Order: sequence, then structure tokens, then C-alpha cells
Amino acid sequence: MTRQKKIAVLIPCYNEGRTVRKVVTDFKNELPEAEIYVYDNNSTDNTIEEATEAGAIVRKETRQGKGNVMRTMFREIDADCYLLVDGDDTYPAEHARELCRMVLEDNIDMAIGDRLSSTYFTENKRMFHNTGNVVVNRLVNKFFHGNITDVMTGYRAMSRLFVKTFPVLSQGFEIETEMNIFALDKGMAIGSAPITYRDRPEGSESKLQTLPDGIRVIKTIIRLFKDYKPLPFFGTIAGILGAIAIILFIPVCADFVHTGIVAKFPTLIGCGFIGIAALLSLACGMILDSVVKQGRRDFEIKKNVIQRVFSKDH
Repeated sequence: MTRQKKIAVLIPCYNEGRTVRKVVTDFKNELPEAEIYVYDNNSTDNTIEEATEAGAIVRKETRQGKGNVMRTMFREIDADCYLLVDGDDTYPAEHARELCRMVLEDNIDMAIGDRLSSTYFTENKRMFHNTGNVVVNRLVNKFFHGNITDVMTGYRAMSRLFVKTFPVLSQGFEIETEMNIFALDKGMAIGSAPITYRDRPEGSESKLQTLPDGIRVIKTIIRLFKDYKPLPFFGTIAGILGAIAIILFIPVCADFVHTGIVAKFPTLIGCGFIGIAALLSLACGMILDSVVKQGRRDFEIKKNVIQRVFSKDH
């Protein structure tokens, strides 16, 4: 007899006492078979009381930051489908069933709730958030050859395989970017479904700081580009250094051709060191690229083993 697939709704919260009761209630009504977890991240308001009274399973994570909360969630909770949603009541529960269906029936590893194709740009009142979302989307898709429609969405469903193999490295809001890049790099199946988005209700304040968190996201993209694509990363550095070395060398070479004398020894020496640095950078990129490719091969083997273990659990 095949057991019923288990769905876990994950709601990380920090001072969402104004909205968390409604979020829990809405998702209980939409997914009555699911277990709803609220992880409180050092809230100073009545988040815990509201979530408990609404019927959620409430747990605490004392390390501040959404990435830290999700690390604990992924480690502690076992399910077949994990539905992640924010506790600020900006994501309607009516889309939950479709996102979970994509994971449970279509074998999608990460089903993304796409805000940007629907109401986000009209509902969101913070102008730079709109621009930031577009920039991050383009950077991730360009650097990692993806076609993800909404990188920064906080509404997504994930498979057990994805959750149990994803290494959470980020501590804050940049965790969404990290999840997408991991899925693209490891060849995970990614799906997308348009969802409606509504702005926070009056009195509910966003914890996202536009400039500092935006910089952290950009730094995360660059760091992961280095980690996952070392040859293009270090190759670009090598190309820049090589171009500088050539530009500096040309006038020295021209003087030598015309006069037979090297008049600018410091420049020539500098060209040599810059050229060596370019070659070292290229060599580092090639070596690390081999390491990364071996890591991908090892991951595929481990993924097959983990999948077999999960299948036996069924």
C-alpha cells in the first residue's frame, strides 16, 4: 500500500504577529493534510502566540537571519514536499496546491511562485525592490545559463531530494539566490507557476533593507559564480590582466624597435609581473574547473544513492 505523500508548509517569521495567524489559517484551509511549521527567529512581538493559537507547529531558531532559519528547517523536518512561504501575508494560499502538485506529480525539484509575471510591479510600493529583482534575475540567468522567472520569490515548493542535498551557506535573505544557483548548477528540475502578489497590509513592515541586502545578494552571486564557474571567473581576471600587460608593453616594445634601447625598465618589469599574474589566474581557473566538474560527478552518484534510500522509505 502506497503511503500518502507528506507536505510540510514552512513559514520563517521575525515579528510577523500582525499577519502570521491569517497565513497559517489560509494554508490550513488550502492544504488541510499538510503540517504547518512556524519557525520564530527572535521575534519581540506576539508572533509565537498568534501562530500557536492558529494551530501551527511552532519552533525557535535563535541565530538571526532567514538563511539560518531555513538551515534548521531543512535539517529537522522530513516531508515529500516542502512549501516555503513568508509570514507577511503577501503570497495567497490559493496557489499552494498547484506548486505542491508540480513537485509531487511532475517530479519538479523546485517549483517557483513567479510574482514578476503577474501583480508584483503594481502591488510592490518600494521602487528599488522592483529594479533589484530585475537586475538579480538577469545576473543569475546570464551567469548560470538559466531561465528562472523570479529568483527572489519567497514562495516555492521543493522536493525532498532538493532539501536534503542543498547546503545552506547564506545567513540572510540572499538564501533565495543561493537556492536557485544550486538548482541550476546541479541540474535540478525547475518549474515555474505565475502567482498573484499583494503588498504587505498596513502596519506590517518589511525586514528587507534595500541597499544593504541588495549588495549582499550581488556579492552572493559573484561568490557563487567563482565557486561554481571558476574557469570563466578566473579566465575573465586573466583576460583583464593580460590586456593591461599588453597595453603597457606595446610602447616599450615600440621604443626598443626604433632605438634598440629599453628605456622603461620599470614598466617592462611591471608588464612581466602582470603577465605572470594573468597566467596564474588562468591556471587556477583550469585547476578549479576540474575540481568542480569532479564534484558534479560525485554529486550525481550521491543523488542516485539518496534517491534510492528515499524510494525505500515509500
